[in-house]
Amino acid sequence: MDRRSFLKTSAMGGAAAAATTALAAPAYAQGKRTLTMVTTWGRGLAGVHDSAQRVADNITAMSDGNLTVDLKAAGELVGAFEVFDAVSSGQADMYHGADYYFVGQHPGYAFFTAVPFGMTAQELVNWYYHDGGHELHDELGQIFGLKSFLAGNTGAQAGGWFSKEINGPEDFNGLKFRMPGLGGKALGKLGASVQNIPGSEVYQALSSGAIDGTEWIGPWADEKAGFQEITKTYYTAGFHEPGAGLSVATNREVFESLSPAHQKIIEVAAGECHQWNLAQFLSNNGSALQRLQAGGVKVLEFPDSVWDAFGKASQDVMAENMGDELFKKIHDSAMASMKSSSAWLNMSSGVYTAQRDRVLG
Repeated sequence: MDRRSFLKTSAMGGAAAAATTALAAPAYAQGKRTLTMVTTWGRGLAGVHDSAQRVADNITAMSDGNLTVDLKAAGELVGAFEVFDAVSSGQADMYHGADYYFVGQHPGYAFFTAVPFGMTAQELVNWYYHDGGHELHDELGQIFGLKSFLAGNTGAQAGGWFSKEINGPEDFNGLKFRMPGLGGKALGKLGASVQNIPGSEVYQALSSGAIDGTEWIGPWADEKAGFQEITKTYYTAGFHEPGAGLSVATNREVFESLSPAHQKIIEVAAGECHQWNLAQFLSNNGSALQRLQAGGVKVLEFPDSVWDAFGKASQDVMAENMGDELFKKIHDSAMASMKSSSAWLNMSSGVYTAQRDRVLG
């Protein structure tokens, strides 16, 4: 629904003007303006808070200070998982976060962060910018009065930290594990007691034994969080977030009250941050993993039987949501794009990197 207000303009004076119908013009906010951004991240959380701050700083700089973004970390104005409702209702102007936290509002939001056995970071942007993903994000946002853009990416995330080794699917039965989104729902089908805990609270939950394990992001962010101080068992490849996107969402009425130039600034600021943030994570993960291993962390891979169980559970979760027409529309679009993109990527860069590693050793 178009909720923009319009200024009525009158026709110019004169005999001919009496029969002229006035045209409506959008009422854009004038002068300097401050937008309040709430986030799902604790202040200082490596990479993810950086991403929110980058978007905020980009907007302020690109608008020459005419749009100032006042960033509120999780808990400073509203809680981490309250940001969606805060922006949708107009309590705050915009949020930065991982949209899969909001599958309770609509399961389709998972696709704009990550779904199990879903898209890599490159496949995600291919879909988002060229195969209809952004349009679907916008269609979903209209339901809740939001205007959204991708605004960060962690790259492929690790399988996580565990209090014990995982030798088969049965080892998840009764395991208290932190994993949001549809990946968490899939893990629940293996018997895990799945917890959805804000990032700033995960260390304490793992340290206290409230949870037996957690996924977070990857070596760099995980090292910064300090999980290696609690357990040394680390799985470096996960099924749940192969290229996790982050988003900025602006209250739609607020967004539409901005000038076209300021609207474009938010869009471009978000897009620049996506690539900057992805590079930030990927450039730091290798050296961080080396430090973790040097500190005694045992790096493991899940056995094939566990991957097979992940796959079956993930398919079941997808099937359960297919009755929602918009979810199915988003799912089918994303999967078609992923299949098309991966066909070329596997034959080009995939073959190249395998041969490069073989030749160079």
